Formats: sequence, structure tokens, C-alpha cells
Amino acid sequence: DMNSYKKSLSLFKRAAKVIPCGIYGHFSPAHLIISTAYPFYTARAKGAHFWDVDGNEFIDYMCAYGPMVLGYCHEKVEAAARAEYARGSCVTGASPLMVELAEYMTELVSGMKWAFFAKNGGDATNYAAMIARAATGRKKIVLINGGYHGVQPWMQSPAHAGVMKEDHSNYIRIGWNDFDAFKRVVSEHPGEIAGFMATPYHHPVFHDSELPADGYWKQVESLCRKEGIVLIIDDVRCGFRVDMAGSHNYFGFQPDLVCFCKAIANGHPISALMGTDAMKKTVAEVFQTGSYWFSSAPMAAALACLKELKRINAPGKMRATGEKLTSGLADAASSHGYHMAVSGMPSMPYVRITDDESQTLHQEWCAECTLMGAYFAAHHNWFISCAHTDKDIKKTLDIADKAFKIIKKRAGR
Repeated sequence: DMNSYKKSLSLFKRAAKVIPCGIYGHFSPAHLIISTAYPFYTARAKGAHFWDVDGNEFIDYMCAYGPMVLGYCHEKVEAAARAEYARGSCVTGASPLMVELAEYMTELVSGMKWAFFAKNGGDATNYAAMIARAATGRKKIVLINGGYHGVQPWMQSPAHAGVMKEDHSNYIRIGWNDFDAFKRVVSEHPGEIAGFMATPYHHPVFHDSELPADGYWKQVESLCRKEGIVLIIDDVRCGFRVDMAGSHNYFGFQPDLVCFCKAIANGHPISALMGTDAMKKTVAEVFQTGSYWFSSAPMAAALACLKELKRINAPGKMRATGEKLTSGLADAASSHGYHMAVSGMPSMPYVRITDDESQTLHQEWCAECTLMGAYFAAHHNWFISCAHTDKDIKKTLDIADKAFKIIKKRAGR
């Protein structure tokens, strides 16, 4: 049975009159490419499933683009948040929960001695860049080509509307896994580099994910130490899906600052910047705040979420589920004469059919799967959650098989 999206479409028409783009940002239909295959509006969600406004049910492999990690409407997390909302969440004065959460996270995350809380991943990454500059008195920050850190003008492509060339004047972009390029940039700008910021492994859109090369992070870390450059890890996407002690722990190196968001509170709005003792004095001097940054309900949700993730060894669980899914998909692909490349961590896999340079085939396959109830985005890494069951995987593989048959028949192969 193929889904139809009549209510989604009529809501979108109403939205377009009163909301720019109708739906903007990373949920925008413009990003879905074959948007007719996707629902635009969600009615409810539970576990690893959501239902759209037309009543169609989906096994969700985007997990709200990462925040859902334990399953939608997880009782332990929701109970903790509800209790705080009942007491008053956004109040004049900080909550004791803020202290508890910071204590818990410093015990949890390797080498990090303090925590600062905000709302979005971009709040944490932008603040980290300011701190690097304040700590060093230098201007320039080195980033990776295709790396994503949020939507501040300096994070966006210079080609985007509203972004000026000057916004990028102190940012230098180099290739991923290219230590020599980093060394070269450092020698070309002696005493000018404030920070180096990257994700723990490279997960750009429209491209295979790439893990760090052997020794890459150790080399970067030692050059940063030697040159007094602040090493910043953007663990917004990978955080707590790879390792409960931070992805840097998994890849075996020690950054100065780490940014977390997405999986931290199972969908409740909170992000965190964490750092070493050496950075603490500078952080205390760099002003940042926000209207809802002290709300206690998301902090309660984060504490409950992180404790549960640790209790069930979530990264291990998601890795095993991801391996089951991706190896099953690769087998299904080859049984129909296609090749599916799988890259990145299994808890955050990027998959693509390689038989068509234009990626149209892969986009069509993702669209067919979504129309049958396995929600796959075509150009972005997927997310695995702790709520995805063997039954979900089995059903997904069945859908995938049917979708391969459809695209094969269409291509007349």
C-alpha cells in the first residue's frame, strides 16, 4: 500500500500563506528532493514510529534528525520533564537541576571538567569559537570543507543569502583527514590560529561519511597543544551515539572543548558545551545567555535520558541495530544486482546506491521505501535509536526489497 498525503498537502498550502517557505530549515520539503513521497506534518509519535496527519505510519530512520535516541515519548524522560513543568520550568533563578546535570556530565564525559548549557547545537559551536578567540587573543579558526556546525553566517556557505564575504574572512577551510593541510595552514599563519573545529568523523550531506585516518586525531591534538590552538569537537550529531564518554573517547584523543546537543535529552531542547580545566577561566569571562537557557524541564529530561542511555549501553545497542539494518540493506541491494555503499558509524549510517552517478536512483529508492512506511532521507546520514526493534528491521528490509523491485522494473533492468 502506497501512502497518500492529502492533509499534509492542504496544511502546507495554508502554511505557505503565513510562514516563509511553508516549512523552513532542515525540515523543508525542498530538501527532500522527491518531496511527493514524504509527509510534511506529523500527528503523533511513539517508540521508533511516527504517524502523519493522514494517518500513515512510519518506521523513522531520521529520529527528528537526531534528537530522538531512546524512542519517542519515552516514559522515564517524559516523567522527569513533566514533574519539572509542574513545579515551574522557566523561572527567575536557576534550578538546582543545572548543578546536578553539570556534575553528572563531567563524571560521564572523558576529560571534561565543566558544562555550560544552551538550546541549539549552533549555540554551543558559536560559543566555542568565541571562547577560542578569547583564550588565545587570535582571530582565525580552521574548519573542514563540508563540515556542518549550524547556521551562524560564518558556518553557512558564503554563497547563501544574507551571508557576507567578511563573515568568512577569519575562517580557513581544509580537507578532512589531511593533517599536512592543517600543518601548512598553521605555518602560513604563525600565531594567528585560535581554534580548530571539526566533527569526530566527517559526515557531510550528499557524500559518504569518512572515519578519521589512523593517527589523524593524535597528530591534530599534538600540533594544537604545541601551537596553543584550541581543539574544538562538534559532537552535536554523534554525541552519545558513538560513546557515552564522548566520541573523542572512542577515537582516542583529548579536545579542549566539546559541543553536545541532539541526543542529550531525547528531543527536549537543550545543548551543552563542555571543556577542560584550562578553559574554565576564559569561559567565565565570555558572555552568552538566552531567554530559555535556564529552563529546568529540559535539564531534568537530559539527566533522565543520559542515565538511561548509560544504563542500557545505548551506543552498543544502536551499533548492533545499525549493523543489522545496513548489512541487510546491502544484501537486499546485491540480490537485485545493485551495490549499496555503507559508511560512517552504524548508529548513524550513510547509505547510497552507487549504480547511478546522479544519485537519482538512490533518491527514487528512498522515496519508494518512504511511501511504504520506512522513512529514509536520500542525502543525509540516518539515525538509529534504542527503540528500533528486530521487528522494525525485519519490516524495513521487506520494504527495501519491494522498493528495489520497483526501481529495477522502472529502469527496465
